[in-house]
Amino acid sequence: MNIAEQFDDAPQQEQAATFGMWIFLATELMFFGPLLFGYSYARSHFPEGVAAASRHTEVMLGTLNTAVLLTSSLLMAIAVQACKADAVRLARGMLLLVAALGFVFLAIKGAEYRHEWREHLFPGAGFAFADARHAPAAEIFYFLYFALTGLHALHLTIGIVMVLAFAAGLLRGGRSFASAERVEVAGLYWHFVDVIWIFLYPILYLVGRSG
Repeated sequence: MNIAEQFDDAPQQEQAATFGMWIFLATELMFFGPLLFGYSYARSHFPEGVAAASRHTEVMLGTLNTAVLLTSSLLMAIAVQACKADAVRLARGMLLLVAALGFVFLAIKGAEYRHEWREHLFPGAGFAFADARHAPAAEIFYFLYFALTGLHALHLTIGIVMVLAFAAGLLRGGRSFASAERVEVAGLYWHFVDVIWIFLYPILYLVGRSG
């Protein structure tokens, strides 16, 4: 491991990198905060409309995507441990599987969006909701739904690029680039993206289905 001049040893450098990522992730929450506040406001003021709109989401696909991301988190954890153990082939394989599951998630999300487009659930002039009583609240819900899931998909795409870069680094034997500490920091980012989804899943897919 290459140690930068400002650090005394490898553990200190690793701690600094990890702390830096935590600070970065805290700032990333600011992107989701206003949207989540908007969702809380809509749910408290239009509970029936939000519940009715939530029942129109593709819960099976949302559940499948949740399983996909949970599996990817497990594989990412294995990749980090493999890097620490200098098991390069295992680490590379796990990273490639993580990226593949990320693509699977995006493909499923794309299928959801396509279905919702056909059902005229995109907010705007063409928005149509079966229950006219709840149409205004439903349009607000779907605006927040697309904003939150779209922002999450953007973060996931960044994570996929990051994971593929480290996998390519390991393929070329570039351990100075794909070091264990850097892969671990990438793992923190990936787990952050997964945790965001685990939070979004119940509020977007399950609210109208309880009881």
